[in-house]
Order: sequence, then structure tokens, then C-alpha cells
Amino acid sequence: MALIIGLTGENCAGKGTVADYLVRKGFYYYSLSDAIREELANEGKEITRESLIAKGNELRRNFGADVLAKRTIAKLLPDRNYVVDSIRNPAEAKALLATGKTTLVYVTASAKVRFERMKQRRREGDPRSFEAFQIIDKAEMTSKDEFGQSLTEVFALSTKKLENESVFRELYAVVDDLLADISADFKSKRPGWDAYFMGIARVVATRSNCIKRHVAAVIVKDKRIISTGYNGTPRGIKNCDEGGCPRCNSFADSGTKLDECVCSHGEENAIVQASYHGISIKDATIYTTFSPCLFCTKLIINSGIKEVVYNADYPMSDVPMSLLHEAGIVVRQCRLEKEK
Repeated sequence: MALIIGLTGENCAGKGTVADYLVRKGFYYYSLSDAIREELANEGKEITRESLIAKGNELRRNFGADVLAKRTIAKLLPDRNYVVDSIRNPAEAKALLATGKTTLVYVTASAKVRFERMKQRRREGDPRSFEAFQIIDKAEMTSKDEFGQSLTEVFALSTKKLENESVFRELYAVVDDLLADISADFKSKRPGWDAYFMGIARVVATRSNCIKRHVAAVIVKDKRIISTGYNGTPRGIKNCDEGGCPRCNSFADSGTKLDECVCSHGEENAIVQASYHGISIKDATIYTTFSPCLFCTKLIINSGIKEVVYNADYPMSDVPMSLLHEAGIVVRQCRLEKEK
């Protein structure tokens, strides 16, 4: 077989979505649960989450903890790429990894995000409360029975981790990056969306007139740039590099005398420019060359922006990052070359 992507993760983390996307890219799909379903069908039993777990444990106990993986591996052809889902026992993961062709990917998301996804799918038998959801979650994580499910041990064997807190298009971009990292055959000749917009932000930063640091941001909606901004003195004020900001021109130490700084930040200007031209930035993504400061963070939250993608860490980013997470805003790092 050319390449196997093994998928593991918590319930509703997005494994199925990742698998579907890989199938669209030419991968052949197998689920270790298929062997369990075949057994249940042969016995004329109803296929439920509980019966799948029970029968899977029984098969592992009778034929070895890696039986589901071995049955699946026996079906794989050498000239195809495969995605294999529902890896729930460490012996299964080890059997797949032993092929030398498998990359085990741990797909994860926060419990609250996964519970919301579960509610949206409206499947009969799913827990109705977050508390009940957490109880099921915990039961699947570890098992004293070597033939049972032990997701925690499987996660520890994973070679890649994929965090799926965002919308489909962002998940697909992350999967593309993961594939490119695994095999040169999947490397794109053009940059991904994150690298594309961050690269544009880097170009916008060259317009900055601040003498201390060049920072810029671009605001994107539906893969379209709707506003840009770079740091510098306000409209109609002498440029910073012409002496317009006394604080910057006195070369104050980083993080000091900020109340005397006349310059506006890149994120601030991008948000203000959108307002100036009457453009809504609700549910948009902001790409910024540095993670936002506290002031810009408050503007981002109140403007309705839903996602922040940054290149380099701002020296004082702990409190802003905490606020962004508390506000439910997705934060990701897209690191290009080191900022100057």
C-alpha cells in the first residue's frame, strides 16, 4: 500500500469529516468498525453504539486485541492510498503502524464544541445533556480490560495531532498541510490560504511608518480581503518616521510609555478602515503579523471577528490570548519566517 492515514479521536471530533475529505482526494476508506458491523449483521443483531462496543470487545478477547486492524490490513492493496477510521485499541494502532506505511492522526476538539456537534446531528440515542456526554467520553478514554477501548493509549501513539475547533474550510486547509508534511506527493505548488493571506499581511506591513516595528493586518471574509491596516500615526498626523510620535522617536523600551504612543496598531487600523468605508466584519477572520495586544484584542472581540490568525507572538500576549479564548474566538498561529 502506498500510504495509510489512520484516524483516532474523541466522539464528534471530526474524524468522519476528515475521512470524507481524504476520500475526495482519492483515498480508499475503511473503518475498523466495519468488521464489527459484519459480525452483528450475521447474528441478526441491531447495530447501536453500545452493541458495536460490546461486540468489538468480544472479538478482541476471542481473536486478539489487534484482530480488527489485521482483518482490515489484509484487504488493503499495495497501489492505493487508504484512510482507516475507528482505531480505539492500542494494539490496533500498533498493528497499523507496524506496516511502515501508516501515519496515525489524532483528531480532537474541546468537549463543548464536540457536544454542540452531537446535538446538531440529532442522532437517536445520543446523550441529551453535557454531563451525560462527559460520562460517555470518560468511559471511552481508558479501560482496565486490554481487549476493550482505551483511547488515551491510542492518542499517545499518534504521530500527528489535528485540532478541529473551526469550520470545514479551515479543517480542510489543515488536512492539506498535514498531507504535504507526510508526503511530497501532496505538496501544493501554490500557498495555502493561511500562507497566502499572511504573506499579503507581510507586504502590507511594508507600508508602516512606525520606526520601532512594522505590523499589519488583513481582514478576510469568504476568502476575500475586505480591509487592511498597518501601524503608524493617525490620518493627517505627521508620520512616525518623520517625528510624528514622540514616544517611538525617544526609543522607549518595549512595553513602556504606551500611554504616550501616538501610533495606531495594524489590527486597529484594519478594523477602523472597515468601519470608515461601511464594511461589516462580523464573522470575519483577521490575519495579523503579530498576535494582538490587549487594546486590539478588545476591538477584535467587540467587532464580531470570529477568528484570529497570527504569525509571531507579541511580547505581552498572555492576557489578550486569555480574553480571545474566553470570548470563543478561534486563535491559530501561521508561522512564516521570523519577524524582524
